[in-house]
Amino acid sequence: MRIKVSEALRFLGALAAAVVLLVLLVWRVTGEEPEAPPRRTGPAVAAAPAPLTPPAAPDCGLARGWERAAQQNARSLKTLQWAPFRRPETGWEIYVPLIQTTIRTPCAPDTPGFAAAFAAWQGDQRIFPNGVMSPEAFQHLKGLAQEKRAFVRLSSRGVCPSPPPEARLTAGRPAEGYGGKHVELRPGAFAAYRAMVDAAKAEVPEIARDQRNLTIFSAYRSPAYDAARCARDGNCNGIVRARCSPHRTGLAMDLYVGQAPGYGPDSTADPNRLHMTRTPAYRWLVANAHRFGFVNYPFEPWHWEWTGETP
Repeated sequence: MRIKVSEALRFLGALAAAVVLLVLLVWRVTGEEPEAPPRRTGPAVAAAPAPLTPPAAPDCGLARGWERAAQQNARSLKTLQWAPFRRPETGWEIYVPLIQTTIRTPCAPDTPGFAAAFAAWQGDQRIFPNGVMSPEAFQHLKGLAQEKRAFVRLSSRGVCPSPPPEARLTAGRPAEGYGGKHVELRPGAFAAYRAMVDAAKAEVPEIARDQRNLTIFSAYRSPAYDAARCARDGNCNGIVRARCSPHRTGLAMDLYVGQAPGYGPDSTADPNRLHMTRTPAYRWLVANAHRFGFVNYPFEPWHWEWTGETP
């Protein structure tokens, strides 16, 4: 029996050597490796961006060594006196969803888990990793967010983009404008917006239940329109709106993400902005809008710009 096994092994070894020799001979004669059998493929279809898979929820209260930083964050969360956008504000609750998304943690801002995640982000950004949210740390985070906006990059060099030819803009459907308002954008921006809204409503049924959610209340605005509005109503936004607004590009849009009682959907009052950042629409956008090429102006929860085209 042992002899038969040995002979079988020798036979298999010789067969394998013959196969290798045959492959080498084919390659030497043709100068090419033998082709693999063709794979069956279907028609090419662009897949919709998948939602981010959230990391497994950590035990946010058990990040050892970060208790003191958590206490500092808890105190400043509602008391910090600062002016992150040149206007005095108290506390940093409004910016919590943005910060959580940036540092990639679901932990509440007053927990050791948040402090640990913030410290890890600080280390990555070469900031002293103490885990404490400070005006200086937020300025760095804000700069990263602003740098994603092509309009900001241009305006920082003193360039104000020219508006696109209005004949090339796409008009929105009645249901896409807030309250049926007529809105226009560049075609690519509208296509990306529609894909984003479809995804948001499919992924978060609560967003779909309110038909106002993610409708557009301001899109393309011509420089002449903004200048006239500034002169007529005094609605000049520190003359920036009249001089050079991102809405002139046809890539910026103001989306309905909710409103606090007694305020409008574009009121910059702090109670209104805080209310907005707690809505399902805003929280979905801040975590997912980048999948469709959109970035936010952090001071205005409703203002989003499409980055898929140069202004």
